[in-house]
Amino acid sequence: MDPVFSPPLHRQRHQFVIDFVKRNKPRKVVDLGCGECSLLQKLKFHREIELLVGVDIDGAKVKKKMHGLGPMSTDYLQPTYDQLRVELYQGSVTQKDGRLRGFDLVTGIELIEHLTLADLEHFSEVVFGYMNPVAVIISTPNSEFNPLFSGLTGFRHIDHKFEWTRAEFHSWALKVCLEYGYDVEFTGVGKAPPGQQERVGFCSQIGVFHRLGGRNCCNLLFDDDAEDVFSYKLLYSINYPSLRDNNILRRVLVCEVLYWAEKLKRRCMEEKTGETLFQTEGGAEECVSWSERYMEVEKQKTAACGAEINSSVEQCGRRLSEDQGGEKEELFRRNSQGQQESSCKPNRCVSVPLAVLWSSCPKISALSGSLTNLRRLLMDNPEVQLSQDSSAVLVQEQELEEESHDLEDSGYAEASQCSYSAEEERENWEASD
Repeated sequence: MDPVFSPPLHRQRHQFVIDFVKRNKPRKVVDLGCGECSLLQKLKFHREIELLVGVDIDGAKVKKKMHGLGPMSTDYLQPTYDQLRVELYQGSVTQKDGRLRGFDLVTGIELIEHLTLADLEHFSEVVFGYMNPVAVIISTPNSEFNPLFSGLTGFRHIDHKFEWTRAEFHSWALKVCLEYGYDVEFTGVGKAPPGQQERVGFCSQIGVFHRLGGRNCCNLLFDDDAEDVFSYKLLYSINYPSLRDNNILRRVLVCEVLYWAEKLKRRCMEEKTGETLFQTEGGAEECVSWSERYMEVEKQKTAACGAEINSSVEQCGRRLSEDQGGEKEELFRRNSQGQQESSCKPNRCVSVPLAVLWSSCPKISALSGSLTNLRRLLMDNPEVQLSQDSSAVLVQEQELEEESHDLEDSGYAEASQCSYSAEEERENWEASD
């Protein structure tokens, strides 16, 4: 039947839910009769959702695709402050489970027609009475549309227990509203051929139920004395990485600090030597001073910020000092105790002040919030070497001739500058659906 419609009918139903989520931004969403989780796969990209739950009586079907709901590589490389938890349960929609109460949105897409009329009564009580969500989206086949399918006899699926006309669906929906304190609006997806829409309606009819009083009101009749039972079996649960997790925040911050400290160290060294560390494939004529390219970018920043960075980097990277005869130059660095030592000694370090890092990298300042927090988050971290007074990061220096490799080889650039976003992964996933 789907090839009759463009896009396919199941995608139109899912898109209807997605559009509702975009407009209303529910934080807790449960899909009843989730099957192989195809709707949940799309909803997980909408990060206004904090808790995404699927329920189906067929646990084997859920297990086929449940791991596809886990985080992708970009979720780990570029975690955000958004929180998302995914849970999948095996259970019947006619049974109560206290973990599904108080949701913002419940969906039942092509579900109720698989229930007997007796089970449908239990479904109404569970969903609208016990769960009592802010909104419910129910879609079901419209039997008035069936004559348009040549060769179709009986119901559209062998497991369907009924298929309603528009009047029958409206009658059931209005009865639910009266009993449980909701109102409903009717619509659908899958338009009929030109000239027949008014006569037969949509292929899938949809009722969107809104709890009277909205988010700030609950159905007290069914809420106060309702028992909390746990009848569903948890099949899968996972928390997406979030910067609200202090361990993840610290890991990302350390990655950024190491990347930018190395970058500022190299900038300082190259400004002093006038040489470039970044060789292009085009040959010598394409080799230009990296510091010139960097400074060109810096000119686009505010004058105050640029002045602060330049003066601080000059402080941290001061290397060249003439001897009394003016014939020799000696290179000085800071050792791990913050003491000055000659360039002939091993384990030389360049001191990069935290104030410079905080002001020159917007992501570092956003992650840490303040210079004090930045210092606190870096202290006692084995990956970061701080000066004795914890005011600067000490970066190991190597001879210029030993640093011909590209900075991106360190891996910090890959993690912090990754341009392949979750939105692009979402588009690729949908393209392959």
